[in-house]
Amino acid sequence: MMENMPKKKPRQRRQFTADFKAEIVELCLRGDRSVPDVCKDFDLTESAVRLWLAQSDDSHQPKDLDRDERDELAQLRRENRRLREDIEILKRATAFFARGTR
Repeated sequence: MMENMPKKKPRQRRQFTADFKAEIVELCLRGDRSVPDVCKDFDLTESAVRLWLAQSDDSHQPKDLDRDERDELAQLRRENRRLREDIEILKRATAFFARGTR
C-alpha cells in the first residue's frame, strides 16, 4: 500500500539574510502569533525558526520565568504595543482635526 504513494520531494535548501532572520525572530518574540503561525505565514520550517530563536541575542528576555509568567509577559507586551498604536492613531487624528478648524 505504501509503495503506490508518491514520495514527497525534499525541500530545496534556502538561504536567508541575517535581517530576515532577525525580523522573523522579532515577530516570534512579540507574542502576537505563535511560532507555527509565523512559520506557516512565511513558508518556513519550525525547526529553522526555533534555531534562529535559540541563536538570537535575547538577553532582554528573562530566563527564570515560568510558563504562566512568560504568557503574561507576552500578553502585556501585545497590549502595550496595541496601546502605543492607538496613541499614534489618536495623535494623527488630533492633528487632522486641528488643521480643519483653522
